[in-house]
Amino acid sequence: MNPKVSIIVPIYNMESYLGRCLDSLLGQNLREVDIIAVNDGSTDSTLQILNEYAKKDHRIKIINRNNSGVSSARNEGIKAATGDFIGFVDPDDWIDSRMYETMYNTAIKDKADIVMCTYTREFGNHSKEKIFNLPNKIKYMNEEVKVNVMRRLIGPLNQEVANPELLDAWGTVWSKLYRTDIIKQKNLKFVDLKEVGTNEDTLFNIQAVYYSNSFVFLNHPFYHYWRANASSVTAGFKPDLLEQWFNLYKIIENFLKTKNMKEEYYLALNNRICLNTLGLGLNTISKSNKLSALLKIKYINSFLNDYRIKRSFSQFPLSHFPVIWKVFYYCAKMRIAAGFYLLLVAIEILRKTIR
Repeated sequence: MNPKVSIIVPIYNMESYLGRCLDSLLGQNLREVDIIAVNDGSTDSTLQILNEYAKKDHRIKIINRNNSGVSSARNEGIKAATGDFIGFVDPDDWIDSRMYETMYNTAIKDKADIVMCTYTREFGNHSKEKIFNLPNKIKYMNEEVKVNVMRRLIGPLNQEVANPELLDAWGTVWSKLYRTDIIKQKNLKFVDLKEVGTNEDTLFNIQAVYYSNSFVFLNHPFYHYWRANASSVTAGFKPDLLEQWFNLYKIIENFLKTKNMKEEYYLALNNRICLNTLGLGLNTISKSNKLSALLKIKYINSFLNDYRIKRSFSQFPLSHFPVIWKVFYYCAKMRIAAGFYLLLVAIEILRKTIR
């Protein structure tokens, strides 16, 4: 008999965190799960840990392969999935014991193609729930799914622009449960990070949501997102990020064109491009970028003057922002590189102290 949920875990050198993750998956109230652990060429004791767990619990299926990256590992997991639904969990994170039981029961009861929960960011010495100012439960049907969820994944409109930190809060795959048929029948795959830099989750979700007829949002933080891992793929300087992100935008734009989407979707993408100058800036001032402050400012100046970014800012409204973000994006829009740099440094300090 098929499991109700196949949980795909892409793993590379995670010996320090893997036990915590697997314990939370095996401790699910929903027992009819299988855990597809894709060992992506780990060189530490990851495989040994997996083998020990698999001996104790037959629900763990190990796929051993050469290192090819997180997107490829997830794609391998999708191929092996036999559950009615698919979930994704990252190996340095963990989940509440009720997560898949609640989401699966919701999917069955509401005939949902995708169910989404919220999450808590874990910083080692403290936790912070990601706040979504929404009701406990929302159900979107048919066209509402595209208008309310897919468009939000592409980018914000109007007042939504005022919260740049929520840009990708809807985009994660690990906060969702997907009907397996949609992923398999539409042959949905994750794009390699070498091509798009980051946001492979958002790209996957834009397509999955487009093909879904029902989407349920549960305002419960069942997922625990570990932010204290310095070796995470989100840490470190990415020198090719500008071109990778424009490749990402091109893929999104082409998808919108092939599906004949309305103008508001392109406007949302344009707003994403502008908001993402924050990410480009934080990438530039990263400690692992060994350039001097002067050269970092010079690099910021070059990407703010990129014709594609200038074009996007020409139709980007600043009116919805609170004061600090208004000043920040005014510097980006007017290409005031030194001011943009100083604000980035301040934002980075605040992120580390407040979180």
